[in-house]
Amino acid sequence: MDKYYTITQLTREFGISTRTLRFYEDEGLINPERRGRTRLFRPADRRLIQEILRGRRIGFTVAEIREIIHVYKDPPGEIGQLELLMRKVNEKRDELRQKRKDIEDTLAELDNVEEACLTRMAEIGVST
Repeated sequence: MDKYYTITQLTREFGISTRTLRFYEDEGLINPERRGRTRLFRPADRRLIQEILRGRRIGFTVAEIREIIHVYKDPPGEIGQLELLMRKVNEKRDELRQKRKDIEDTLAELDNVEEACLTRMAEIGVST
């Protein structure tokens, strides 16, 4: 007999809300079996939820995650999925590097503004 997980078991295991799992279901990312009003998740669903959450942690959008999942299910399959994932990882890495540069530039500018303020305050005789 197949092992099934309930929505409660998965929300507890992953520390997410039932609303989050329902959202992923509504978005077509997961497709649990239904018995009446009860959702039953297979081990494959559990692994998929794990990967969805991982994707969200590293900054992928739901649309990007959906694209990666669908590439696996359709041709070109796993190879295409891995290639797409590598491209997405590189894009995300580039975005983060740019954000880091922007933050470093902003911090440097703030340092310059602070220094200018301190210099001007000293010029007009205000002690700090």
